Amino acid sequence: MRPTPMRRTALCGLAATALLLAGCGSQSGKDTGGGDGKVSPSASPSGAGCAPLVQLKASDGGRTVCVAKGGEVRVTLDGTKSRPWKPLMATGSALKGINAGFVIMPGQATAAYQAVATGTEKLTSSRPLCAEPTAPGQVSCKGIQEWTVTVNVK
Repeated sequence: MRPTPMRRTALCGLAATALLLAGCGSQSGKDTGGGDGKVSPSASPSGAGCAPLVQLKASDGGRTVCVAKGGEVRVTLDGTKSRPWKPLMATGSALKGINAGFVIMPGQATAAYQAVATGTEKLTSSRPLCAEPTAPGQVSCKGIQEWTVTVNVK
């Protein structure tokens, strides 16, 4: 039995919901750095022990991180040509954009910032939840995956 258009739409909605919920897992905040001087992002409510270098990726969305004044925040969001990340946006005055290097993969968004002032900054981006249909009669998905990280500079 072939799915009807209504059933396909419901299935796409369920699939999109499952993808969205899969991105909402718990986060341990453990340092997974390999001793190479890079510090994984972790929340630091008191400001003690803020990292000199914070490297963020798509799975860090929703987190709050702390970077030491004078330190750096580097972001690499791996996307695809059919589901590209929008360029990163920063709101606030605690971070100053610096050269992030080259974007190598289609759909990827990269950015680098220097922590220039004490304060809080929000970094944001978004991308489609699913690729656009490539043939007539395929189901379209208009969902958006949001990515936000709060950066505290201390």
